[in-house]
Amino acid sequence: MKVDLFDFDLPEELIAQTPLEDREASRLMILNKENGDINHSHFRSVLQYLNEGDCLVLNDTRVLPARLFGVKEETGAKVEVLLLKQTEGETWETLVKPAKRVKVGTVLSFGDGLLKAVCTGESDHGGRLLTFQYEGIFYEVLDQLGEMPLPPYIKEQLDDRERYQTVFARERGSAAAPTAGLHFTEQLLEDIKVKGVHIAFITLHVGLGTFRPMSVDDIDEHEMHAEFYQMTDGTARLLNQVKQSGGKIISVGTTSTRTLETIASANNGQFVESSGWTDIFIFPGYTFKAIDGLITNFHLPKSTLIMLVSALAGREHVLHAYEEAVRQRYRFFSFGDAMLII
Repeated sequence: MKVDLFDFDLPEELIAQTPLEDREASRLMILNKENGDINHSHFRSVLQYLNEGDCLVLNDTRVLPARLFGVKEETGAKVEVLLLKQTEGETWETLVKPAKRVKVGTVLSFGDGLLKAVCTGESDHGGRLLTFQYEGIFYEVLDQLGEMPLPPYIKEQLDDRERYQTVFARERGSAAAPTAGLHFTEQLLEDIKVKGVHIAFITLHVGLGTFRPMSVDDIDEHEMHAEFYQMTDGTARLLNQVKQSGGKIISVGTTSTRTLETIASANNGQFVESSGWTDIFIFPGYTFKAIDGLITNFHLPKSTLIMLVSALAGREHVLHAYEEAVRQRYRFFSFGDAMLII
């Protein structure tokens, strides 16, 4: 299957540069995955599409202020570092720009020496292993020096870094936000609970794959980058109970979906307490084993994310919905509007 089959035209002005002041005020497109019918509403109305006994699954990962600006200690040349994942001890897998300036043995300095790093390994596409040196608690130093790693298509500065966190974010370790969850407020989540809808949390730390475009022409040749996930025993029991009682599992975001499908695929459709690394790649032809519906944002052309959505609702239905979203002037990508697929 060719990657070009998932292309679409998107006017640049529809790429949302800033979040709305009210998280719930985003628009919501409702797409029927069986027949492709489309309805338009606003996100706060998602409540009417959830039924008592259903379960909403949210990714509680918390984004690190993982973008650091520093200098080469030897020359003073400026460098930018994006933390991706901690490998062991004080060593992190990172992306460095410009990577050609940073070789094994290079010492970097951030915040006038408050934080230092030594390059201990190199990989493709600007990847570097950096071992950090500091005093105190690493995450406190990072909070002081780091900036939010907004996607490259967002050019505006983010005044409030909490707007790139979900209201339920708690497990630190992500290089990007699970953006479908940005639409929820604490009040909306409470209203959902009052209706009798269960809420469950899983964790998937968004990593390197988010920042790498597909570089192949054929989908079968693409390799997903592995990301860390975990599910507690309590969440697993709840999800199994919901399925057994006939409720629907509605996943919030492609990250939650990949976690749920990874676990269900390994356990004959059941959920179990587990953690590990997933590189599951979901595209049309995949048989879903975990989810019944999906809340998601509008994604990049020819991305693995639009392929996942197309696997659930059908490529033709999804591309038609995206054309309709462009006509209706929906806001796209991380700070944009949402789609509910049921």
